[in-house]
Amino acid sequence: MTDSTNGRPGPAPERHRGAVTLRRDSIPPSTADQKLLDSPHRGEWKTKDAWRALRILSEFVEGFDTLADLPPAVSVFGSARCTPGSYECELAESLGAALAEAGYAVITGGGPGVMEAANRGATEAGGMSVGLGIELPFEQGLNDWVDVGIDFRYFFVRKTMFVKYAQAFVVLPGGFGTLDELFEAITLVQTKKVTRFPVILMGTDYWGGLLDWMKARMLGEGKVSTTDLDLIQLTDDVAEAVRIIIDAEAVLAETSEAH
Repeated sequence: MTDSTNGRPGPAPERHRGAVTLRRDSIPPSTADQKLLDSPHRGEWKTKDAWRALRILSEFVEGFDTLADLPPAVSVFGSARCTPGSYECELAESLGAALAEAGYAVITGGGPGVMEAANRGATEAGGMSVGLGIELPFEQGLNDWVDVGIDFRYFFVRKTMFVKYAQAFVVLPGGFGTLDELFEAITLVQTKKVTRFPVILMGTDYWGGLLDWMKARMLGEGKVSTTDLDLIQLTDDVAEAVRIIIDAEAVLAETSEAH
């Protein structure tokens, strides 16, 4: 595609693979995650999976090295499909600013929509704004409000970074990816893989039906306990969300001093 005004190539689809940027015909038909997980590629393990293991290790090392010096941080999740000016984006921007003012870095998936709004709120409030991107067939790239950005090939490496460097998860309205992060966090807290880790849902109208179903079916049929559901906080109030995070951090500090 050529820009007729100056004869230079126009904007082209691109995909990021770690430090590598691929454009136009150089973009492969599948992602690194797909090649690792899809059964049609299973026969490659003898020749390629050992090298994939080194690549996975390098992603962990790069993530740990880049994020080790972050201040206390909060991971914020939500839909990439929300448009600027929507209720979700305005809420995310206010949340990002409030977290920054409270001394927290804001970590998102680095994409558009809610993620971009949260990053923008944090950056404009003078805080640290982090984006953890992922290689996808429909590549979106990191938004312009990210101060520190990492592009990952593998979802499970990226998800480790979301948890390892955050004091809490705040989950705004979103789709399958948002639900994945939500239930991953709840499972980690429920099984005590992480402790004193608030999981906050913002958007009572959006999330209320899900919580009602969990209480009626999951709790009603004994699939979870009341204490499991208590792990989830629901609010529309940015100040309340930040207070929950600060209070949990204070309790954790007191517990650590006691031991």
